[in-house]
Amino acid sequence: MTDVRDALDGLAGDQQLSQDWLGGLTANSALPVSVLARLLTVEELPDHTSSWLTRYPLDREKTALLVASPKTAHRLEAAANPSADVDELTLLARDPELRVRWVYAVLVGDFGRRIPDGALETLAGDSEVKIRRMAAQPSLPLPVRARLAEDEDASVRAVALTAELWPQLPAAVREALLADPEPQVRDAIAKLLLSEPEPLPLPEPALRVQDPDPYVRSRAAQDPDVPTTLALRLAEDFDDYVRLCLSMREDLTEEQRSAIAYVVPHGYHMPPRWIEERGHEPDVARRAAASGHVLLRRSIAGQRHLPADVVDRLAEDEDFFVRLTLCESCEEAPHELVLEMYTYWHGLRWSFLRRHPNFASPGLARFADHPNPRLRRAALDDPEAGPELVLRLIDDPEIGPWARTDPRLPSEELHRHLAVPGYALGAAANPALPPATMHRLLDLAGVANLSGTH
Repeated sequence: MTDVRDALDGLAGDQQLSQDWLGGLTANSALPVSVLARLLTVEELPDHTSSWLTRYPLDREKTALLVASPKTAHRLEAAANPSADVDELTLLARDPELRVRWVYAVLVGDFGRRIPDGALETLAGDSEVKIRRMAAQPSLPLPVRARLAEDEDASVRAVALTAELWPQLPAAVREALLADPEPQVRDAIAKLLLSEPEPLPLPEPALRVQDPDPYVRSRAAQDPDVPTTLALRLAEDFDDYVRLCLSMREDLTEEQRSAIAYVVPHGYHMPPRWIEERGHEPDVARRAAASGHVLLRRSIAGQRHLPADVVDRLAEDEDFFVRLTLCESCEEAPHELVLEMYTYWHGLRWSFLRRHPNFASPGLARFADHPNPRLRRAALDDPEAGPELVLRLIDDPEIGPWARTDPRLPSEELHRHLAVPGYALGAAANPALPPATMHRLLDLAGVANLSGTH
């Protein structure tokens, strides 16, 4: 091992290796904060690392490092990173750069993130109009929203007004707003004060079924309030879409459904409303899965969770897209089916199937020598395989880049690959790389040592 590390010391100044090391480290999920801090000082990282900080997994300490960075780009990328710690990000609400505050205001509640207490209040007090306007989100506390309703800018006043806020405003404030000189404010108030208009009564079902507009007939075909016997008059409709809508009604028997000459369109089709709303119910799932209508089976296969017997039925379905949808959407899809779809499907999202919770499984190592590179790649997802598997694939021209990032790669082999141009990129991204070696690579690449020690 000492000889390998000594060999690295002789590579100082090698431009290709320096780029590989820097690029690999930006993809290494196990960076200590000290290594990340040094990477942040590099002015020009390899081209392929663009926006890497928006994708890098950030814990609280690493988020704090980015938020405190003197570089605006780092703070912007922290705000746009879904994994960033939300409490540390609140400092961006007071950032000296308008761009940073704006991006934070736009993304504060995105990615399903919790909005910390005080964040919206700070944004609502910003000196910039567009940030105060963005702060008027549904979760903004009413007292703060009331302040915005008296904002100096008309667009802020307009967006702050809600049906919940209006009756709680002092009478004098309401009177001032009613007399506001800006039309957009008065328009906003009018929408609040005018009662919801009565919905126009729909024509009698019989008239809708006979309407000359195919759109009206298609809506009637789907409408559960249209009696089944009346809706079935559309079974002979000349419009393909009308017949398709009719064929997916919940209240039809399978015999009635199969008697309709519907045409299954190419591509994705929206699930019918009854499956969207109640597909999680076991009885609804079982009925749709047993239907002879392929679009009902595809629709129910898109549920995130399904009963075991429904999963078993759909996994054996004759329709390819039923099985594919099951693998893409349902967490209970069986391993063998997910693997099959991963192997043979040529759609744009085939590689995403590796993220399915049932993909990684003992036994995948049997594909290490398979002629299909996708299956050789899958071999690395065998949780019970050891270093020997990684060593078998390390020089594979198609799988080697992934094998070099595998933490099961023996340490001596990992360090050896750090000295090989092209291979060093993957080796530097390996999370098993010791922090001391990471720092040494940065030293050799000429990156400043911030602490003076490692």
